[in-house]
Amino acid sequence: MSLLPVKDALAAILNNAIPLAGEDVDLSDAANRVLASDLVALRTQPPFSASAMDGYAVRHEDLMHIPVTLDVVGESGAGHPFDGEIKAGECIRIFTGAPLPDSADTIIIQENTERREDQQDRVKILQSAPQGKFVRPKGLDFNEGEVLLKCGSALGPSQLSLAAAMNHASICVVQRPRIAIVATGDELLLPGSQLGPGEIIASNSFGVAALVSAAGGNALDLGIVGDNVKAHRAAFDEAIRQGADILVTLGGASVGEHDLVQKVLLDMGAELDFWRIAMRPGKPLMYGTLPHQNGTMRFLGLPGNPVSSLVCSHLFLQPLVAALAGRDHHNAVDKAVLGKSLPANDQRQDYLRASLTTGNNGEEIATAFDKQDSSMLSLMASADCLIIRPPFANAASKGDECAIVRL
Repeated sequence: MSLLPVKDALAAILNNAIPLAGEDVDLSDAANRVLASDLVALRTQPPFSASAMDGYAVRHEDLMHIPVTLDVVGESGAGHPFDGEIKAGECIRIFTGAPLPDSADTIIIQENTERREDQQDRVKILQSAPQGKFVRPKGLDFNEGEVLLKCGSALGPSQLSLAAAMNHASICVVQRPRIAIVATGDELLLPGSQLGPGEIIASNSFGVAALVSAAGGNALDLGIVGDNVKAHRAAFDEAIRQGADILVTLGGASVGEHDLVQKVLLDMGAELDFWRIAMRPGKPLMYGTLPHQNGTMRFLGLPGNPVSSLVCSHLFLQPLVAALAGRDHHNAVDKAVLGKSLPANDQRQDYLRASLTTGNNGEEIATAFDKQDSSMLSLMASADCLIIRPPFANAASKGDECAIVRL
């Protein structure tokens, strides 16, 4: 199977990647989720005409001659409305957010009044105001029955507050895709272990799980499986049992005698879309689908090298998870200028770890690290972006424009 261009690999992975079905969740659990249906207001906001300031609710017709002294016949506070009628020459004390009586139409702020201690039943209006001033009319924000949040809306702080104001205690959101992560290799041990000869720490799954979570998915860590068919099959069956939408394998997708991922998946009836892509790092990337009795599980076989695994996760896994979660799944490609010259490229698309700085004219400068070995996580952790070098790109000079993907 020939090497597949990066854009074709991404297109294949995102083919038919539509948002999952909706589920009802409590509003308190809906942060950063995506609406699965339009959200209609269950009430009007505000539900009554209300005062926007502390002051006095008056009839505007009583303000024809200023100053004027009015009788204070009651009070309206938030949650404690005035139950009565304001007649000619009368007003009530009112506070911010309190209901405005139907017989009043204007608010005079308290700074424009004078009320003597020995005459608390009267107030002098020192300055007039336009009719309707400082009154929030009923329905100013929205009315019952209005669609205020559309299907597909991301639920950030403002959207959640609006949903609450609409009187929704629960809402229907796109399900979080479930991503089963399986690390493969006899040499792998969990962090904190004492290493024996030839053994290394399994690090990839932690970064991949964090990326899955950031993209809107739930990571299911199924641990480490050794280099034997039975262990692989058991892990993949467990992914199906747990209802995984995507199976992500770390390592074992190449052609060595101990690389069993592809063999086991094909034996289970998997359909392989592609294997090996024209990029660096990350050539041994594998993608396909595995039909089973409850549906179909996508699988993505990531390279075992830590940097290759993370780069491929950024470029392919993250948009797939985001698409299934109903989120924006397009990898933004930005522009920068090179901080140093780069040689001509071969047939594989390069993704070079680089730092980003700001030049004197405000331009962003991307400087590739001298070392790009796919095992060096320390440089990956220091990188701000990946410089994209297309296949067969000519040599580039310092100051030339380049394409970058932010990390």
